[in-house]
Amino acid sequence: MNLSEIDAVYAADKFIDYFSNMGRIDEYLRNVKLDRMSQMQTSLLGMGPEDDMFDAFDMHPEDMDIKVYTAGVKGGFSNEYFSERLQITTSHAIEDSIPGKSLKWIVKEMNTNKILGFCRFGSPTINSKPRNDWLGRTPELSRFNRHAIMGFIIVPTQPFGFNCLGGKLLSLLCCSHTARETLNSKYDADICLFETTSLYGSTKSSSQYDGLKPYMRYRGLTQSDFTPLLHDDIFQELNKWFIARNGNKSLVKEDASSRKLKTQQKMISLIKKNLPSQKAVEFQTAIVSAKNLTEQKRFYMSDYGFENAREVILGEQDVLRTGQNYDKFHMENLIQWWKKKASNRYEKLKSEGRLRTKVETWNSNPDEIDIIR
Repeated sequence: MNLSEIDAVYAADKFIDYFSNMGRIDEYLRNVKLDRMSQMQTSLLGMGPEDDMFDAFDMHPEDMDIKVYTAGVKGGFSNEYFSERLQITTSHAIEDSIPGKSLKWIVKEMNTNKILGFCRFGSPTINSKPRNDWLGRTPELSRFNRHAIMGFIIVPTQPFGFNCLGGKLLSLLCCSHTARETLNSKYDADICLFETTSLYGSTKSSSQYDGLKPYMRYRGLTQSDFTPLLHDDIFQELNKWFIARNGNKSLVKEDASSRKLKTQQKMISLIKKNLPSQKAVEFQTAIVSAKNLTEQKRFYMSDYGFENAREVILGEQDVLRTGQNYDKFHMENLIQWWKKKASNRYEKLKSEGRLRTKVETWNSNPDEIDIIR
């Protein structure tokens, strides 16, 4: 496919205009999120989903009864229920359809029947420097996918997350044998590695995943060299525009993984190829500036208490062996460990008068929301 100079300039200006007013990753995320919220159904913009969020601010963590529900299964919570409530909680612009493995959890406090948070597991990213450093080399992909899973969504409702270390609770649940066994059963897998990344990277000194040894360990910073994605209307509009100039064919295969990312990369490549020199400099400057938004992220891993996870992933051994910490990864033990930490946090905030007592959602009070979630 080729573009005329006029078409290349038109498409380049779409990217330039989109990224020109975003100087930091939090600004980019906030702009995307606010745009997404403005397009959501009216039912999410008033009373409704936020009423399901945990609001028993006088409940001590020791008194909480924690239970996990799988969304999207017959007789349970629907995928729509999960997505609607996640959308008003997280600062991410959530994409509902993700290729590869998928498991969605809603975590509830049963005395109040209120939501504490959301978890979504998925197939790991293809390549990761901290992971490869730990393994010693790049693993064989099919074997790696059989043994590894990634946490893409680990988001507590607020202010439960702030008051009671809710992000740490959800992180621990992701490392539980319950999570591992559920994934094994669903995908005929043999999971022994869980990994995730923080929303922010080197500009933040810590994240909700810190302080969780031996359950989860920090392994370094990821490397990133991709342009942030265009979102919602602007992406759909530009994608249709390219398809019309490509004989009504998509820029990438319909079944391609990471299809949106690959489509945008193809757009950028075509624009660069056909731009006049003066405009090419302006476009490249905008792309470089946008890439600077995608800073390195903090990378974390868990081996579920297996002592030879690395060797099994690399194919050097076939049978997983339990280590001395294996029993600590049972869900009831993880919850008890969290309760001790959460109790200290809750009591300290309460004694200092810093306990937050207002449910924070994007559909009701976006200006008051801490972007890091």
